[in-house]
Amino acid sequence: MSRVAVIGEQGQVQGFALAGAEVRFASSPEDVRTAWRELPGDVAVVILTPVASDAVKDLVAGDRITVVMPS
Repeated sequence: MSRVAVIGEQGQVQGFALAGAEVRFASSPEDVRTAWRELPGDVAVVILTPVASDAVKDLVAGDRITVVMPS
């Protein structure tokens, strides 16, 4: 079964843990890129904050669905 992950600043993503998403706190571009690379293979959907989205735009490939939160 596929899972959902959320990457971004703690204040914006922590609530997603209550819904069962795998939450990765990351505020710097380096932390975001590390969190992206370390996602388990069964993650099919990744929700990103706008800052996180900017940090991984060159890493995003077609193997996962990505969604960017509104600013």
